[in-house]
Amino acid sequence: MIQFVWRTLSSWSSLSINKCKRMHTTTTTTTEWTKNSNLRSMFGKYVDKTSVFSWNSIIADFARTGDSLQALYAFSSMRKLSLHPNRSSFPCTIKSCSSLSDLRAGKQTHQQAFIFGYASDVFVASALIDMYSKCGRLNDARKLFDEIPNRNVVSWTSMITGYVQNEYAREAVCLFKELLLVEESDYEEGVTLSVDSVLLGCVISACARVCLKSVTECVHEFVVKKGFEGCLPVGNTLMDAYAKCGEIGGSRKVFDGMEERDVCSWNSLIAIYARDGLSAEALSVFSDMVKRGEVQYNAVTLSAVLLACASSGALQIGKCIHDQVVKMELEDNVFVGTSIVDMYCKCGRVEMARKAFDRMKNKNVKSWSVMVAGYGMHGRGKEAMEVFYEMIRSGVKPNYITFVSVLAACSHAGLLKEGWSWFNRMKREFNVEPGIEHYSCMVDLLGRAGYLKEAYSLIHEMKVRPDFIVWGSLLGACRIHKNVELGEIAARKLFELDPSNCGYYVLLSNIYADAGRWNDVERMRILMKNHGILKTPGYSIVEDKGRIHVFLVGDKEHPQHEKIYEYWDELNVKLQELGYMPNVTSVLHDVDEEEKGMVLRVHSEKLAVAFGIMNSVPGSVIHIIKNLRICGDCHIAIKLISKIVNREIVIRDSKRFHHFKDGVCSCGDYW
Repeated sequence: MIQFVWRTLSSWSSLSINKCKRMHTTTTTTTEWTKNSNLRSMFGKYVDKTSVFSWNSIIADFARTGDSLQALYAFSSMRKLSLHPNRSSFPCTIKSCSSLSDLRAGKQTHQQAFIFGYASDVFVASALIDMYSKCGRLNDARKLFDEIPNRNVVSWTSMITGYVQNEYAREAVCLFKELLLVEESDYEEGVTLSVDSVLLGCVISACARVCLKSVTECVHEFVVKKGFEGCLPVGNTLMDAYAKCGEIGGSRKVFDGMEERDVCSWNSLIAIYARDGLSAEALSVFSDMVKRGEVQYNAVTLSAVLLACASSGALQIGKCIHDQVVKMELEDNVFVGTSIVDMYCKCGRVEMARKAFDRMKNKNVKSWSVMVAGYGMHGRGKEAMEVFYEMIRSGVKPNYITFVSVLAACSHAGLLKEGWSWFNRMKREFNVEPGIEHYSCMVDLLGRAGYLKEAYSLIHEMKVRPDFIVWGSLLGACRIHKNVELGEIAARKLFELDPSNCGYYVLLSNIYADAGRWNDVERMRILMKNHGILKTPGYSIVEDKGRIHVFLVGDKEHPQHEKIYEYWDELNVKLQELGYMPNVTSVLHDVDEEEKGMVLRVHSEKLAVAFGIMNSVPGSVIHIIKNLRICGDCHIAIKLISKIVNREIVIRDSKRFHHFKDGVCSCGDYW
């Protein structure tokens, strides 16, 4: 410890130790004293201004209430009165330096602690470790930690927390392993180190960042061994750690095993399910939360539930949550307001999203970005750009995500010139470096517009390595424009980057089929079979009276399936009268044997459309969500159905929204 302090002191200041001892020893003048009303009011409580204990209480009070500047001023004033600080003077003073991230004040306080012989005190040293960590000086923090003669749980917690706060999660976990070795051995002649819930919370936070199931499970076992499984903060943090490892089942197991739950516990589980696309589970947990009435839900809860509604397209439930937001007077909460806008956009009601957006008194960059993205996914590029320009005029600086939304909107609407312009201006005018998502949008924009060579050249000019999204955009464009050569290049890259994704095999097979290369189509089928790759089953979701109905291809499990097929036969007759013929060619392009019978069995979106028409009020809008890209045959059929039944049909597929009305789609057949 002494060696470290001497090394750091020599680099910090040219003051000699004698000068340090003499610093701030002059008596405070009457003028200086009367300037600080806070100190004078404090001495209404602590009468003796010549007592170190009174000053320590004042410093602690200021630090506890978050008034860190006054705490440091109090310490300085105490020294000016020639009073010698004791071991209780330093922890709160150092904590105030940490709160302000004031390295200079922290170093000066460290000097004072060393001069008066308290730098080796375990609590003072722990506070110094925390201060250096928060100021980004991890090496200094670790040197201090290594030189503490008798470490306690506070010392270990300070150092582990420092690593976590500075994104050195692996180092935090490794240090915890060292602690376990110390704990297993006799510590200080038989006195063992006592691990507490605060330390375990820090370690579990590190596990959440490391994202390794095995590490999280080991720490979980230790938690159980030490009897902390019933501790609320530990349980909440464990849930998050399992979720970050992709082990949602682990999160649920922790939640179910908790003896006590607070609103954070419920919110965490709802958000975990919602973020992973398990909307039904998220809504079920929220329903259970309301029924049990153990805790009152809050703005965070409602934001998570709105995310679940957005993912599943549960518009009616989303509206109910919106009503609850209004009742709880949370509309002015920027996070809840943004979640409402996002929910309406993703449920196909972009006009309602805009109304909610306009009612927001406070908007942040995410709010604007969500509205731009909302218009973009509905193919309304002009409106998306108008919102973007309004955002800039309002003084909100667009960020990385904003430009992803802008370029995606340009791609969906075919705004090639505008997209190129903002792709080139984002770095120059807003200091946003183009990332993988921006390049992907531009490749998609160029490719859809038919500029395949330019898209391929842009990939080679990228400053970052192209990923499967970029190459996937090029492959999709090659499918649209039937370019076999570039399609094969893109597919080869995709087979290397994401070999288990069946979609790339299907797309390349379709490109071969368009070119009449049936031997290559068969080769793709055999390749998929040899690699054990199965085509992702398509499904469509439609909401009716607050209930979610899921349809698979050729579905016979739905209670109304007989009536649905009867109604579909009626629609099919009317379709044929308008000249519709099933696109059998596109069936032959598909490598999945199950979907070859498309003429005899019906795609999921067609079943969902039939169900929606049968079970909704005439004239109302039908909303459907499909997990895959809508196929060409279904796109043609549903355009005609919208004209036959005089209804608007909105389908959200994996790429965008399609608004079918009067025999026309909002995408302009550009998807």
